[in-house]
Amino acid sequence: MVKKHWAIIAGVSLLAPTSLTAQPVVATTPTPADRQLKAIYDAEWVWRQREFAQVSDGLRSESDDHFPAVTPADWARRRAYWQDVLTRITAIPAAELSPEERLNAAVLTESLRAEVANIDFRTYEAPLNSDSYFWGEVKPYAALENADDYRRYIGRLRDVPRWFDGNIANMRAGLARGFTPPRVTLAGRDKTIEAYTMTGAANPLFDPFKEMPASIPAAEQAQLRAQAQAAIDTRAAPAYAKLLVFFRGSYVPGARTTLSAAALPNGAAFYRSQIREYTTLDLSPEQIYRIGLSEVARIDRDMKATIAETGFKGTFPEFLAFLRSDPRFYAKTPDELLGFSALVAKRMDGRLKDVFTTLPRYRFTIQAVPEAIAPVYTSGRGGLAACLMNTYDLKSRPLYNLVSLTLHECVPGHSHQAAMALEAPDRPAFRRQTYFSGYGEGWGLYSEWLGTKLGMYRTPYEEFGRETFEMWRAARLVIDTGLHSMGWTRAQAIDYLASHTALAKLDVEIEVDRYISWPGQALAYKLGEMKMRELRAKAEAELGLRFDQRRFHDTLLNMGSVPLPTMEAEMLRWIAAEKARPASAG
Repeated sequence: MVKKHWAIIAGVSLLAPTSLTAQPVVATTPTPADRQLKAIYDAEWVWRQREFAQVSDGLRSESDDHFPAVTPADWARRRAYWQDVLTRITAIPAAELSPEERLNAAVLTESLRAEVANIDFRTYEAPLNSDSYFWGEVKPYAALENADDYRRYIGRLRDVPRWFDGNIANMRAGLARGFTPPRVTLAGRDKTIEAYTMTGAANPLFDPFKEMPASIPAAEQAQLRAQAQAAIDTRAAPAYAKLLVFFRGSYVPGARTTLSAAALPNGAAFYRSQIREYTTLDLSPEQIYRIGLSEVARIDRDMKATIAETGFKGTFPEFLAFLRSDPRFYAKTPDELLGFSALVAKRMDGRLKDVFTTLPRYRFTIQAVPEAIAPVYTSGRGGLAACLMNTYDLKSRPLYNLVSLTLHECVPGHSHQAAMALEAPDRPAFRRQTYFSGYGEGWGLYSEWLGTKLGMYRTPYEEFGRETFEMWRAARLVIDTGLHSMGWTRAQAIDYLASHTALAKLDVEIEVDRYISWPGQALAYKLGEMKMRELRAKAEAELGLRFDQRRFHDTLLNMGSVPLPTMEAEMLRWIAAEKARPASAG
């Protein structure tokens, strides 16, 4: 239910450096329709930056010195503005738009359609789920680079009480009408608030000030540190303490005891809307459920064949028990786990020339998930600046899964994808901050599968890890729709995921709680990957020996994050153009 408009969206950092210059789109003479559309989205972007408290400087985008306004009146005003934008875009003859502006229209229309729908469902009354929460957006996870960055951050620290109070008021309204995450999914989330209630330099909000750029004079550093400490001690920490009291004393006890999205106000329509938002497809829960069952059956056969390759003679449950208990599959220290992931990333670096014709200059690092959020955080998450790996509870982090996880989150998945987007053809600013899960997460899962073509899985156990990750995403199609439209229980969902994958018990429970509290989001991965593999298979069949996966991947990623139907239409155009190219063309 949570909607993120600032700092980090879907794990892809928006704090892009200014030093990397995007490549220009091939120039065409704008049509009158192009100019009309451009005037609309340029004005919307300026408005959006102001509304959501962001400042932009070239390719760099960061939060301003305050947080967005979140009152119901503010959301109603935004809805009216966005609906007017949609009406004006619809009035532009689509056939008169150039190819690039056709993409711009499709992206803005679908993203704003979802924004309007969420305001209609008043999703701002539940600004949290088991995976993401507004109070986690205060501390920046990308480096602050200059004194102005630090001053903006101090301003946000001072604004925390107002912002938290606005969100608490919305949460109270959600409580009153039963629009909350299920209570069971909120267990332990108070721990993510607790560390920020303390005063002094031990508060994690002070972390960015512990090591500051040498370009800031020492006297100015001392002044900024003193201002930050005062803002934390007198403003931010007390606001976190107030939130913690509300969360523990009122919100969790009052949260709904039902699980399904269908149990929410106008729940069936809300779930269909969430499916559309995250997959950008018009599929019913029943259709997705059937797709999931088919994929689960297929992958189950693959997994059993891989078990046979290992020489293991027991049953499938016995094999899972063996994997979960044998110490050879687990790192002994956080650095060992991070080192394994780094090795996978470096091995993949050696194959990138076979995957793309052009590589980005920007590089990511691999870091541990911050301790304050690690206990309830997912296994890993990749963004532009860093690929985070969870080193909490190492006995729940099998190394045989880490090949797939690194390919998905780091390279050629999300971190690499974010760098490609940064240096992609120059496009309107809104395109760089629009993220469609079906496209982005579909690429992440496609990256795992691509590893099979590149020799990344060295043992049957690592291949089983890939298959268990693929099964995990396929099982989501069954579990998400089962939970939100077919009356599944939490125990039923946990049993289904645990019995079909080699995921650790902790991960299984965290994942199921995520599906329960974030309806529809988990559907995007598998449906997006299936569409990409379907398009690749079509390209291979129609182009034969002329198929070049590098050109296919370049085209797929260089279009930027787009709705899946738009991606399909563009890739079909690419296939037709490749067929028409002279055989001697490079």
